[in-house]
Amino acid sequence: MNGQPISGASAGAGSGRARKRRAALPALVLGALLVLVTACGGSGSGKGDDKNDGKKDGGKVGNTASQAVVTIAPKDGAKSVATSGALKVTAAGGKLTTVTVQDDKGVAVEGKVAADGASWQPSQHLAGSTKYKVHAIAKDADGLESAKDAAFTTLVPKNTFLGQYTPEDGSTVGVGMPVSVNFTRGITDPAAVEKAITVTAEPAVPVEGHWFGNDRLDFRPDKYWAPGTKVTVKLNLDGVEGRPGVYGKQSKTLKFTIGRSQVSTVDATEKTMKVVRDGKLLKTIPITAGAPSTTTYNGTMVISEKYKVTRMNGATVGFGGEYDIKDVPHAMRLSTSGTFIHGNYWASSGTFGSSNVSHGCVGLRDVRGAYDGNTPAAWLYERSLIGDVVIVKNSKDKTIAPENGLNGWNMSWADWTK
Repeated sequence: MNGQPISGASAGAGSGRARKRRAALPALVLGALLVLVTACGGSGSGKGDDKNDGKKDGGKVGNTASQAVVTIAPKDGAKSVATSGALKVTAAGGKLTTVTVQDDKGVAVEGKVAADGASWQPSQHLAGSTKYKVHAIAKDADGLESAKDAAFTTLVPKNTFLGQYTPEDGSTVGVGMPVSVNFTRGITDPAAVEKAITVTAEPAVPVEGHWFGNDRLDFRPDKYWAPGTKVTVKLNLDGVEGRPGVYGKQSKTLKFTIGRSQVSTVDATEKTMKVVRDGKLLKTIPITAGAPSTTTYNGTMVISEKYKVTRMNGATVGFGGEYDIKDVPHAMRLSTSGTFIHGNYWASSGTFGSSNVSHGCVGLRDVRGAYDGNTPAAWLYERSLIGDVVIVKNSKDKTIAPENGLNGWNMSWADWTK
């Protein structure tokens, strides 16, 4: 029948059978899809085989959710967050395994997870005006982990304070040098401020702080520093609330070195000073101490400032117009109240070692202008460091107050650490 026309009846019958075959194909495809869905989803009822969902490799848990729930306070996106007491991470239904907190410079905040694993808190305050990111992970009893992240920004302090410190960073000082920090605002939470300042030494030695009033904190060891000791001071004051609404704004590390040991002992009765370097007597120098009406303090004092030439005006220390010397040579401060060890060019050379004529200072023979390096005052000045010790004894005066200058050595260790 090749090439022959198909009759109308035959064409109609063929067309009908084709339609039936086309109708049967979708039904077969639909049946196959139903079989496939049943195979992927379990039984049609949703029961029975559901208990096997999510299991593989011999029954180990696959995509089952952890029962541990991590909570971070403050909430993600929080602003003006307090620098102390606000940050806390907790876990329910599991234990914390990882908590990291970093500022926007990547500096980590130290903290500790509680023994029961239920909470984490920082061991230090946070800095002001800083964004922090928190990442925490907890694990439930089945070993499944749950993680959470958050970010927040701390408050911008409206009122701040600074700690003005001595000695200077990088300096070499004498064995009597304390670390002294004077605050620009009175502190009403001394514990928080003291916790934010650490002083460590190498070789290690216990170093403790002592408050003088509410605006000064000094640190020292029990005995003088050992020569060669390296001291590190960390002022982590940024964000510390020193008084209500007043926050520190310093984050600084400074280091200094203890030089050789030099202790000079002034005997006001004998009118001499013995200079001892590393346990050996260097020199005995004739001196003049305070006159009977203006005696020199007794006690252990520390050189806090040095001036090759300076002005001394009696009016600044309660002596009215008794003296005003504009060019005192080789002056080294021993007290805040005006006690110096210094050169004296206005007294006769026979005064030194024989008479006490000063207004409370310790005077050594010198020349006007401090140009002669061979005078006793020049000799001592050139061989002295900030932090060297000067002890005055046998004066008819009281012992200097520990807070009058850098003179905390006049307190026992027991009183210092109270």
